[in-house]
Amino acid sequence: MAWLMYRNRNPAEQQPYDPTKKTLVLLGTGWGSTTVLKNLDTENFNVVVVSPRNYFLFTPLLPSCTVGTIENRSIMEPVRQLARHKQREVTFYEAECTGIDAERKELTLERRTHSDDLQVSNARPPTAPEDVVTLKYDYLVVGVGGTVNTFGTPGVEEHACFLKEMPDARKIRRRLMDAVENAAFDDISEEERDRLLHMVVVGGGPTGIEYAGELHDFLVDDLAQWYPALARRVRITLVEALPNVLPAFDKKLIDYTQSTFSENQITILTRTMVKEVKAKSFVVQNGDGSRTEIPYGLLVWATGIKAQPVVNRIREQLPATQTNARGLLVDEYLRVKGARDIWALGDCALSGYAPLAQVASQQGKWLARRLNAMGSAAAADPATDIFAEFDAARPFKYSSQGSLAYIGSEKAIADLPLFNRNITAGGIATFWFW
Repeated sequence: MAWLMYRNRNPAEQQPYDPTKKTLVLLGTGWGSTTVLKNLDTENFNVVVVSPRNYFLFTPLLPSCTVGTIENRSIMEPVRQLARHKQREVTFYEAECTGIDAERKELTLERRTHSDDLQVSNARPPTAPEDVVTLKYDYLVVGVGGTVNTFGTPGVEEHACFLKEMPDARKIRRRLMDAVENAAFDDISEEERDRLLHMVVVGGGPTGIEYAGELHDFLVDDLAQWYPALARRVRITLVEALPNVLPAFDKKLIDYTQSTFSENQITILTRTMVKEVKAKSFVVQNGDGSRTEIPYGLLVWATGIKAQPVVNRIREQLPATQTNARGLLVDEYLRVKGARDIWALGDCALSGYAPLAQVASQQGKWLARRLNAMGSAAAADPATDIFAEFDAARPFKYSSQGSLAYIGSEKAIADLPLFNRNITAGGIATFWFW
């Protein structure tokens, strides 16, 4: 143990860049790309990592950071720390890939050394010409994830908070406390006070459910002590366009979640679609087709994802095979259809699996093993058809490890596979398992 701790703080000397090796570029530092990096044998490649985020983010715990349950840094792992422990030097560029020339095997990068503006919205800040650079590659792994999907709803970009990156969590925390502090002033109307203390979550998937649960705990455990006169007036509303929340979970768990939210006085509006978000209110279309305008103090948008701009650039390079606007179509070997030397994994890849962290992680481990085998084969015999070796391997197959979600009040739900059947559970014991 002492040796491992010493080696972690004092990694061994790394092999330098080798011009005889192929260049492998990893786009992104999410679950897929980071898992590839962790498991990749860098002795066989010159590895370059490109991402506007210079750390890996443990996203399942991001809702906990919005209310201070977990310290932000505890779910962030620096990419350079991972890279420093590889056998060969790994180059990292804090940049966003904005273009690709698949025929010339060349990427266009834009430096993003101040990336908070990029991460908290879909808007791209202006880039100076000197911040645009190009990068050559031999092999490319695309793991850029997705970006927030507003579904074209007016006002979302301007007024809502997202929950996808660490800057989002910090922004939510700031907006939440600002709303409560403003509600503490005596010179405002009771109507305005109620508006400020109305917290809204749009999206009934795991992210929205977990944030609503964390917000409730923050209200009960902290706000009730800090603002006893205001805490009892705080309202939490969750809005979902579908007939029920958590559509991917077992019905018993859905019912248990709704019952728990009811006990915690969290209002759930199902079959309710947000049509517009304004600075102090939002407009919904109810199940009967009528519309209602609802005031709010904080609105968190957690409804889903869409393709990143660079994914669309790759699709434009391969119009004959990339025909789905939701992401990159890949084969059973995670290879981008229409390209022999580009792989995609995680949320940006349309592989037939749900956009989950565990899917991307398993894809990353599988792809790293195949790339290691491909690199070893090329090192042993440069004349080897490495792509034929790759195709001869067993295709990727996802193995579900189940689903977990925290729902507040130290309760969680679990849907776990066991002996060809699913086991469902919910409650305090499940929270400790979570």
